[in-house]
Formats: sequence, C-alpha cells, structure tokens
Amino acid sequence: MTDVTDIDAWINSHRQRLLDELFDFLRCPSVSTDPAYAAGMTRAAGLLRDRFARIGLTDVQLLQAGGHPSVFGQWTGAPGAPTILVYGHYDVQPPDPLEKWDSPPFEPTLRGDRYFARGASDDKSPSWIAISAIEAWLAVRGSLPLNVKLLLEGEEESGSRTLPRILAEHADLLKADVLVSADGGRWRPGVQSVNTNSRGICALEVTLRTAAHDLHSGRFGGPVGNAAMALARLLATLHDGENRIAVPGFFDGLRRPGNADYASMDALAFDESAFFAEIGARPGAMEPGVRLLESLWLRPTLEVNGITAGYQGEGTKTVIPALASAKITCRLGPGQDPARVADAVAAHLRAHCPAWADLEIDGEREGTTAYAVPEDDRFLAAVERVVEAVHGRRPLRVGIGGTLPISSMVKSALGLETVMLSYAIADENIHAPNEFFRLSSFDDGLRAWTRALPEFAAVR
Repeated sequence: MTDVTDIDAWINSHRQRLLDELFDFLRCPSVSTDPAYAAGMTRAAGLLRDRFARIGLTDVQLLQAGGHPSVFGQWTGAPGAPTILVYGHYDVQPPDPLEKWDSPPFEPTLRGDRYFARGASDDKSPSWIAISAIEAWLAVRGSLPLNVKLLLEGEEESGSRTLPRILAEHADLLKADVLVSADGGRWRPGVQSVNTNSRGICALEVTLRTAAHDLHSGRFGGPVGNAAMALARLLATLHDGENRIAVPGFFDGLRRPGNADYASMDALAFDESAFFAEIGARPGAMEPGVRLLESLWLRPTLEVNGITAGYQGEGTKTVIPALASAKITCRLGPGQDPARVADAVAAHLRAHCPAWADLEIDGEREGTTAYAVPEDDRFLAAVERVVEAVHGRRPLRVGIGGTLPISSMVKSALGLETVMLSYAIADENIHAPNEFFRLSSFDDGLRAWTRALPEFAAVR
C-alpha cells in the first residue's frame, strides 16, 4: 500500500483546524424538508462551495434542478487513471423533538470522545472526512493519484427529488468509473465492516374523513363515524395477527437471500438479545420464520410513521374527529418495484375503507429501489483492503436497513456501481435527538480515506 506518512503528518498538524471548520459546518441548520430552514441550506451549500475552491478543486459550482442544489467540484489532473465520483449530502433531518436534546442540536458540543449535533453522523462528518483527505493530498503532494469528482447533495433527507434531473442534465460532467459514497455506516463499534447493500423505499400519506368538521361527541356520538377509530382499524388490516404484511401483491418480485447473504449474517455472530437491550425493546414483533438480520437488511417492511387525529392538547375535549391521517413508508427488498408496492398498499386501503368514510391517498410513486454492489466489484475489494490496512483485520460485509437513493439513481442514470466508505456507526442516534460522532471515527476515517485514494487509483 502506498506510503502516506507525509500526508498523515499534515493531517495531524491540521487536525484542530479541520475539526473547527467541521463544527462551523454543523452549525448550519440545513434541514431540506422544511422551508423554514432555507437560510441554513443556503449557508451550508455556500460553505462547501467555498471550501471546494479553497482546497484546489476546479469547476466548482452549484448544480440546480429546481430544488436545493448539489455542490460540485473536481480535480482531473491524472490522465489515464480511474475517476471516482465521491458522494455525500449536506442536508439533515429536522431536530425535533427539541426538548429531548441534552445540548442545542445546531451547536456542536464535545462530551468525552463524542461530539453531539444534528448531522454529526448523517452525513456531515463522513463527508467532511472525505473532503479533508482530498485537501491533505493536494496540500502535501500538489496532486491526487487519480481523478476525483465531488458531489454533495442537498435533498437526500427529503427524497432526493431533483437529483435524477441533476444526474441526467450533467451526465457528462459526472462521468466516472465508480461512485464512492461517504454516506452509509459501520455496523457496530469495534466491528470492522463495509456496506454492500441497502433497501429501497416508497412513501404514502393517507387521509380519512367522516364528516365536514369535528363534532360534539354527545350530540353526534353513535350515528357518525369516528375518523381516528376508522383509520386505526384500517391501518390494522395492513398486517395479520403475527405481524406479516397482509397486502396482496406487496411481495411481487422480491428475491430471496442467497448463500452469500446468509454467509455474511453468520459471520457477524450477531447477539440478538443485546440488539433489543440496546434500544430498550423486547423481541416478538418480527414476522415468524425470518432471521433477524434478514429482516433488518433484506426483508421489506410496511411501517406507520405517524398518525394525526382529534384533540392533542391538555385535558379532555369531547369531540368526534372528522379527519385522521397517517404517514406510511415501506422499506423494499431486492427486486421490488416501488410504484407497484405503493399501488398495492393504496388498493388494499381503498378495499378495506368503510363506505361511510372518504379516503385520500398521496404518495411518491417513483420511490427508490434496493441496491447491492456486485460481490466481485474491484472497487469494493479496494475498500476492503484499505479497511484491513487501517484496522488490522478484514472487514465483514453487512447490509443497510435504510435507503441510499443515490445508489440506484447513479446506476440508472450513469451506469455506475456504488461502494461505501463511511465512518459513521449505526449506534450514533441518527435521525434522533442527541445524534453524535466519535472523535476516534474522525481520525480513523481520515486515515482510511487518505489511503483509499491511491488504492482506488490502482484499480484497473
């Protein structure tokens, strides 16, 4: 493996500055789904654009397609060498519920080996690590061992709605040999792993109405349907008594796990009891006949993410809710088509809705398909060599229960496979209050990305 002692020395001497600048990045409230945070999104994109230019990238620009822009920059001074497209995202989840945070979500706070902030793990620190390794190479050597293009998206947490258009309109600019994602994550602390697959997703929003407005429960209770109760009964039909999905056609196209999938699960020696204990849950809700890791990585789900109906304030208000709504998402396994799944769920709900209620269903029919990198991919092998060199043991291959929209999108638009090199860890309260990232992961990630660039350059 290429000697990078001089680059490691530069990183050690500039570590505090890199952290300070990362903390400034974390202070940007870049929530893409909420227009109230538009200024934070603009600030985060501008900070990235300025840094790309400052470290020596060219063609630095904001790629626009009607939503939040993606930030692009490149260094292409290595003719004949491979070209990697490095991906990350600068938008974050909403910080709610604010009262559950132990420190302000957009004021990074260091406690021990961890710093806490929204976006610390997903995905600002992992992206910042990749950028910092590129900066170190350019500062020390004046060049990179291969051609690098950087794409930092601004809508990953809100469905990547305009990313397909960006990919289509800038296909020539984004041309590369592989996409290397700084998004993703390691399995558990102390367990070295690489991500090889992620589930797909589709989403629906259901609204049920039983009257023109809320009604007095004494004057109208009995003859008039209660929207909250009707919706609860309707949602309950989505699963059977053993928590199996009961929607006809839902599993169409789903591919069963193969031997390599089961081998990866076996290699983890997974402690199921500890898994439930860590999150304060009890086993028993999973559909029968399915292994836990299969359920987590490859099996589709149908989840109600939130329900709204009736009075939510202090005390009692005796009303019959006229309106109830629910947000539904489905994580998809390999082979499933998001539009077909969404249509199947919608058809099931309409078929089970009582005649005395009106049902409205909105959804993102395009969704995202599941993705898996080929087992023999040469860039995946390069990632594994880097992780082994940094940590002293070969990493395990693991799946991601979540969804990385970029993988299926770049496969479709640019024909690229995706490999992942992220130093986030699954236990870092991603999407929850008190999200954090480890300083040790920051250092390990810099060592890995510094070595990954020449290792990718050697792939032919």
